[in-house]
Order: sequence, then structure tokens, then C-alpha cells
Amino acid sequence: MSKLVGFYPGSFDPLTNGHLDVIERACKLVDTLVVAVGINPGKKTPLFAHADRLAILEQVLGPVGKRTDTEFRIVDFSGLMVNAAREHGARLIIRGLRDTTDYNYEMQMVGMNAQMAPDLQTVFLPSSPPVRHISATLVRQIAEMGGDISAFVPQIVLKALKSK
Repeated sequence: MSKLVGFYPGSFDPLTNGHLDVIERACKLVDTLVVAVGINPGKKTPLFAHADRLAILEQVLGPVGKRTDTEFRIVDFSGLMVNAAREHGARLIIRGLRDTTDYNYEMQMVGMNAQMAPDLQTVFLPSSPPVRHISATLVRQIAEMGGDISAFVPQIVLKALKSK
């Protein structure tokens, strides 16, 4: 029997507890989860270099994979997300939703993606209440201003930030 592959794209700059919430719940839906770090040269200077984000994901997701019996593939991609999802054999695109703002944006993306890739299905996973307020953008801003982000990110992210 073929394994169900999901594709979870993002910048993961930084990886937050909100991302981990979505990942943990996606593990209940798929056998393999491709966590794809987007390369977007037009974006503002990242908090973490691309290679650092990949390394952080490797460290954090190893134990999650063992605990959930999920295979993880951590990859990078540029260009259209639907093309990258297909290249990695995904049938599901996993997207987290925090609020109606996310929902409205994601619904537009679903419509566009459905036109380009009708073979891929998007699954929305609403954020759990304890992490619903966490946004990587806000976490990045707090970190850049010297604030305490320990409630919002895994310990590995804190260690990586301190070593910068």
C-alpha cells in the first residue's frame, strides 16, 4: 500500500510552537510529512539563515518522528509550492490556520492552487488555543528588539538565537 505524503510549506523563521502544533497534528493524517522551507529572495533579511532553519527543523523533528511514527523529509523549495509538493510525491498540502485573516488568505491560495494542481488537496488544521496567537512574524520582531520569546518557540530555537 502506498504511503500518504503531506507537504507543509513555510519560511519557519523562526520555527514556532505554533508550527509544531500543526506538524504534530499533521502526523495523525499522513505517513510522511515533507516540511518545506521556502527560499524567497524578496523577503526581508531573515532572523535565521536558510541552512540554520533546516538544521533546527532536523533537530526538533527527529524526536517527533519517533514518537508519532511519521517519516519527515526536510527540504527547501523555490518557485511554485504546488510544483514542489508534486516533486516530493505529496497528495496533501497542510496549512495551519490561526484566525479569519489566515482563513481568507488561505482560501484564495486554495482556489489558485486548485486551478494549477487539481490533483492536490489542501487540508486546514486550526491552531490549538494555547498557540493560536503565535505568529513567526511577531516572534521575529520581539526577538529583534531583544524581547523574551521563550514562550513561543522550542528550546533549540532559543539556543540557536543565543549563539548568534
